[in-house]
Amino acid sequence: MTPSTQRLGRLALTIALALYGAWCVATPDQFRFLDGLDLPIHETGHLVFAWGGEVITALGGTLFQLIVPILFVFYFWRRGDRHAATVPLWWVGQNCWNIARYVADARAMDLPLVGGGEHDWNFLLGVWGVLPKDTLIARDIRAIGTLIVATSVCVGLWVLSTSKPAAIVAADDC
Repeated sequence: MTPSTQRLGRLALTIALALYGAWCVATPDQFRFLDGLDLPIHETGHLVFAWGGEVITALGGTLFQLIVPILFVFYFWRRGDRHAATVPLWWVGQNCWNIARYVADARAMDLPLVGGGEHDWNFLLGVWGVLPKDTLIARDIRAIGTLIVATSVCVGLWVLSTSKPAAIVAADDC
């Protein structure tokens, strides 16, 4: 693949992520493709953090939803592929939107749960004594997600505009 083709593909991906992110912001309650990927990661997090007692186990699903894409950010960053690192960074922001939806549902408990289990955020916010603030907390998490998504897109565009085409190809050859 030529450097200019590579750059064009990465630019198209970054623009697609920006547009998809805008659609996600405009329609926050819709189920999307990535939600189908995030859910099993979330559920696996409960198993991974089961060693920590009730609170850590309940929080583990959300933690794992953030840890998995962050690991990819670090992986690509260490490889020197800064643009590739912006893609899982975008995923971190998207996960924040997903988490915000779950937190906002803490009192209402309207979302269908896997296996009909306990609502993580109803339990957690109850334990922490902030259950009445579920929608305010969710608003802040959503804002953080939006900031992360916007940052990932801006950094992705900046990396593409400032890097030499050969540097992008060299990073892919690692």
